[in-house]
Amino acid sequence: MRSESRRGSRSLIAVAALLPTCCAGWLVWQSFDDPQEPSAGAFPAPSSSSSARPSPSSSRTEQAKEADKPDGKGGSGGQGPLSGMVVVLDPGHNVHNRDHRAEINRKVDAGTFRKECDTTGTATNSGYTEAEFTLDVSRRVGKLLKARGATVKFTQNGDRPWGPCVDERARIGNKAHADAAVSIHADGSLGTGNRGFHVIVPRSVRTSSADTTAIVGPSRRLGRQLKKHYAEATSFPLANYLGGGSGLTVREDLGGLNLSKVPKVFIECGNMRNATDARGLTSASWRQLAAKGIAEGISAFLVNNS
Repeated sequence: MRSESRRGSRSLIAVAALLPTCCAGWLVWQSFDDPQEPSAGAFPAPSSSSSARPSPSSSRTEQAKEADKPDGKGGSGGQGPLSGMVVVLDPGHNVHNRDHRAEINRKVDAGTFRKECDTTGTATNSGYTEAEFTLDVSRRVGKLLKARGATVKFTQNGDRPWGPCVDERARIGNKAHADAAVSIHADGSLGTGNRGFHVIVPRSVRTSSADTTAIVGPSRRLGRQLKKHYAEATSFPLANYLGGGSGLTVREDLGGLNLSKVPKVFIECGNMRNATDARGLTSASWRQLAAKGIAEGISAFLVNNS
């Protein structure tokens, strides 16, 4: 999702204050870059006397890799702290939207005005799309939440030819009577040096088709928990180009928020057009950290809000 650029110049003091955070984030990405697969000659072939049974350390490594794989399934989890709670995950955009321009360009009710059904989203400079990113992270989040007992529903799971439209995304959460709904995105700001993540919460609006007054409070509590836990898990800085550096923005132009009847927020996980952010966003191991932060933020909100 592309955001408006922050107006005004930044002071030297603000820039200096951000440098320690940026450096900390850089160190985390250094640790979690995906390893390159070794060449065939990198290790000696096992001797004929070697046991076929994997070593305990290799077994643990394989188990860890399996645990980190997104399962792409919704449904109910087992027993856990989130048993009986419903979470709707909304992977932003759709990898097939680009092939259905006519469908996604038609106007739908967004609560405060009419806007396009959906968009294609943004991408990194190397071509990794926002839609690919959001679906992967959403699946990882869903797997973690189900392990804690939550019932997880997706607005789309790579199983639709396009969309859904923004109004339908809201209806899915409403129909599920979700205890929390999170729309997962990544930004596409072109401003030089623009980087970091932010959470979008709904403004209080009342129109003929939208009324967010009942969800503004809980949505902001959800947003604060997401911001806290995502920052801790990923070491990504708060966005330095909007929201006054607070990591939270309030909007009334997003149909997914305006039409929601359940607590809902958007999270822009980083700026895909920034090379530093893109290094994390394109790393599978870093995306697992992002999923962990989102899942922990949702969990903290649900436990404290129940």
